[in-house]
Amino acid sequence: MTDAHDTAADSSLRTTGGAPPDDGGSSATEAPTPLLEPREGIPPVIADETALARVIAAFAAGTGPVAVDAERASGYRYGQRAYLVQLRREGAGSALIDPVACPDLSGLGEALSGVEWVLHAATQDLPCLREIGMVPTRLFDTELAGRLAGFPRVGLGAMVEGVLGFVLEKGHSAVDWSTRPLPEPWLRYAALDVELLVDLRDALEKELDRQGKLEWARQEFDAIASAPPPEPRKDPWRRTSGMHKVRRRRQLAVVRELWQARDRIAQRRDVSPGKVLGDAAIVEAALALPANVQALAALNGFGHRTGKRQLEQWQAAVDRAKALTEAQLPQPGQPVAGPPPPRAWADKDPVAAARLSAARAGVSALAEQINMPQENLITPDTVRRVCWEPPGVVDAESVSAALEGYGARAWQVELVTPVLVEALSVKEA
Repeated sequence: MTDAHDTAADSSLRTTGGAPPDDGGSSATEAPTPLLEPREGIPPVIADETALARVIAAFAAGTGPVAVDAERASGYRYGQRAYLVQLRREGAGSALIDPVACPDLSGLGEALSGVEWVLHAATQDLPCLREIGMVPTRLFDTELAGRLAGFPRVGLGAMVEGVLGFVLEKGHSAVDWSTRPLPEPWLRYAALDVELLVDLRDALEKELDRQGKLEWARQEFDAIASAPPPEPRKDPWRRTSGMHKVRRRRQLAVVRELWQARDRIAQRRDVSPGKVLGDAAIVEAALALPANVQALAALNGFGHRTGKRQLEQWQAAVDRAKALTEAQLPQPGQPVAGPPPPRAWADKDPVAAARLSAARAGVSALAEQINMPQENLITPDTVRRVCWEPPGVVDAESVSAALEGYGARAWQVELVTPVLVEALSVKEA
């Protein structure tokens, strides 16, 4: 087949992706080319330290950015660990690494320190890469670049097709990547995911530069690379689907006990919690407060396929919740840090509600003007916080300081400050 790298590298932006093409760009009527095979074939899976050492040496000697991707087993296994790591770099070719057989990739991470890593939706893969010792110091996120450039569809397949004119086969994105050995079609899919990532990066960099947004993107990428690992989520059981139906504190306690019991079992078995017990079943039990195993077995989600021992485990969790004192019961709702939900503003503080309305309208208009999603221009939470507790003196300096305090990047501060200064001066309608 035609060398995909040469073809893609010379291709300008296609209008099928939604972003304006460069002058002299390819016709929108050109049919995209299916990308069926990695250009050097499917690389062997690296599953021992000797082979890993060769890969590390090859990638350290390569040139230019390195494309990086990881596959997880979401929905099949407990947690979000990586089950395959894919890389590609000029001069090194592509590599597929089994992080189960080679759980410490810190040597590879060190060899690529200072090299720009190209990832698609970086924040999804960075946590699992960090677990195995791979932490970039510089990165380029092709999904985020697409958002900043105004592409309406920013999935990897859509971006590769719209920008480079190639079709990626996406049929294996949701498979169980913990499967061993990995089937050849899956490995082909995985290798193709990094095949054109650097080409996509190069084309997007040109487009961002053409739109005057390249420096904005660099600030965003630096913020992702330098961000500390996220804090563990407080009270994760409160995110159980269907929680809005649960009103009473005793029922909340049942959700908490069942969620925690399920999590312990899922972790011990290394399976997705949803495969142990569904969220709907947890909520059903919380609402019903079953008196015994027989009553529990009659509920949806605890049917005939649930063994007696399992039913006894779940009923024990319900009984623990029932035995709690009033003081031990969880409080309804999560403790709110920051402003209340916007729907409550009109009653609590009509002037603040007017400020928020004006700020939202201003941010929306600005985002449309620069062809970018509002949430990438400035996070909705930042707008809410500034509008709920504005600076004592509303001027450009104080509003800029407030935005910086909430983590806004310099480009965001520069663009959004005038909009918020105007909005914060609005009185109640």
